[in-house]
Amino acid sequence: MNVRIDPSSLSFDMWKQIPVPFYLSVYFFHVLNPNEVLQGGKPQVQERGPYVYREFRHKSNITFNDNDTVSFLEYRSFQFQPHKSRGLESDYIVIPNILVMSAAMMMEDRPMSLKLMMTLAFTTLGERAFMNRTVGEIMWGYEDPLMNLINKYFPNMFPFKGKFGLFAELNNSNSGLFTVFTGVKDFSRIHLVDKWNGLSKVSFWHSDQCNMINGTAGQMWAPFMSPESSLEFYSPEACRSMKLVYKEAALFEGIPTYRFVAPSTLFANGSVYPPNEGFCPCRESGIQNVSTCRFSAPLFLSHPHFYNADPVLAEAVAGLHPNPEEHALFLDIHPVTGIPMNCSVKLQLSLYMKAVRGIGQTGSIQPVVLPLLWFGESGAMEGKTLQSFYSQLVLLPKVLHYAQYVLLALGCVLLLVPIVYQIRSQEKCYLFWSGSKKGSKDKEATQAYSETLMTSAPKGTVLHEARL
Repeated sequence: MNVRIDPSSLSFDMWKQIPVPFYLSVYFFHVLNPNEVLQGGKPQVQERGPYVYREFRHKSNITFNDNDTVSFLEYRSFQFQPHKSRGLESDYIVIPNILVMSAAMMMEDRPMSLKLMMTLAFTTLGERAFMNRTVGEIMWGYEDPLMNLINKYFPNMFPFKGKFGLFAELNNSNSGLFTVFTGVKDFSRIHLVDKWNGLSKVSFWHSDQCNMINGTAGQMWAPFMSPESSLEFYSPEACRSMKLVYKEAALFEGIPTYRFVAPSTLFANGSVYPPNEGFCPCRESGIQNVSTCRFSAPLFLSHPHFYNADPVLAEAVAGLHPNPEEHALFLDIHPVTGIPMNCSVKLQLSLYMKAVRGIGQTGSIQPVVLPLLWFGESGAMEGKTLQSFYSQLVLLPKVLHYAQYVLLALGCVLLLVPIVYQIRSQEKCYLFWSGSKKGSKDKEATQAYSETLMTSAPKGTVLHEARL
């Protein structure tokens, strides 16, 4: 299969608009005891969901460049799927007020007079440390007087205009301008990212290694993989490149695949895994500080339920139960083509919160990394696309595999025919030659006998016969 990014290639339409149906499943951590948390108690959460959305992706502004690259924007939109969800978008969820707690953390080292002014502003606007909002509001945005105030006096502080929502900037929008190598001139660089938004590296982190834009755009990878291969891709949402490692060979609907998973060091802090030092300031290992690329809010990225993280994180919040079956991410890739067959990428977003002296809304909250939600983006090839892949990647190779033995056997038969024919011909010639030689000898014997009879006998013999 030709996997180069070229309009004439077999996989171009698949690259342009991925035929695999993607779903976004969101699980919220509903806080059961907000008042106790404000008084210094241990947070207790209840997982709610999943709230499932069908994710639609398509590329636009596709431009082929002279340096063997192509630039594009990929737009995404989401459609709620009630029949796949455990709940409705109208469900109410109690979670921390991200705007209030983030603003409080940002003011921690500011003069007391500013903190008191902020407390007064929060009180006037009716803002609290926790909020009770619907799933739809938390996801796609809600009107907030604090948001309006910030946009009025600090217009470039947040990417949100009017409404604030955790996924508001993702719906009906793109994830930045990607420029990737097509592989037409240099096959070894196929699908690798050349630039993102015109940048060869980002500036969110504190080391060149952490700022590097490595791997692909996360949709397709180079073909002809081996167990020594790894999957690297740049994630605009995480503001960094990620690297997955080979785990095992498997089958997906009869199609051979390689499963790649996240290494335990993916979100490890600098003391556990020194190359991650550039992502710091760090807290416990297993969570990554993304405040530098998320408007300075104290947000952390990790695996769901703090899976693969320092156990103290999960122990600090009642209601968390990390386990690999539910919370580990994976990608199943067809190694010959580099095309994903089945994938499930799971990430958790958490908020670091604590009491800030001078801001009354924070009460006596003990320092804690409190999970807000976790989400999984999943997709599996199905339908006609899967049947086509199965035919081309499994059935056809099998037919060709067995056909070679059939052709080999047929070739042997065709070789044996002239040999047998030659042997039979030689046998006939031998019989004919043998028969001719025997007949010649008999003829000679008869002729000799006749000549003997015709030869005159001695006289005595004749007289003796006459007397008889």
